[in-house]
Amino acid sequence: MATKKYLELQDFTSEELGNELNETVAQYKKMKFDHALKGLENPMALKEVRRDIARMKTEVRRRALAEQSEEQMANRTRIRKRRRNK
Repeated sequence: MATKKYLELQDFTSEELGNELNETVAQYKKMKFDHALKGLENPMALKEVRRDIARMKTEVRRRALAEQSEEQMANRTRIRKRRRNK
């Protein structure tokens, strides 16, 4: 079952998703810095933000793969197959 946050990300346009990802990464870096200096009230918030970033990156990658042509997908499959054989 898809999470609520994942479903919300699907409604974003690619530009909105990119902006949100950049803002979230900046927020994460600031939180990490603040945690190193004075500590956070809830250090588990770092984990949540990291997971949000991963969700966004996954959605960006899913969209990039969906936009690829058949030729690009076939080439990608060959590359993955070659990597598995090593």
